[in-house]
Amino acid sequence: MTKAELITAVAEKAGLKKVEAEKAVSAFIATVTAALKKGDKLSLVGFGTFSTNKRAARKGQNPQTGKKITIPAATVPKFKPGKTLKEAVNKK
Repeated sequence: MTKAELITAVAEKAGLKKVEAEKAVSAFIATVTAALKKGDKLSLVGFGTFSTNKRAARKGQNPQTGKKITIPAATVPKFKPGKTLKEAVNKK
């Protein structure tokens, strides 16, 4: 599903115009991004938890050239699905 398809689905389910749904989806993404940038954890009960994880610098190798490289440390976003979401996805 693309962002455009998500906006259309949100508009239909919430009874909103597409413009309003686009604002809501964009605001949600911006809010989650801002929270993760600050190092906060965002929990949506039943859906899941957005958080960050620190990844240490490490050695790597360019697969095309074989040259050794250093991969810098980074903070990466992480999502852990909640129990309700897992159950809904696994239900047949």
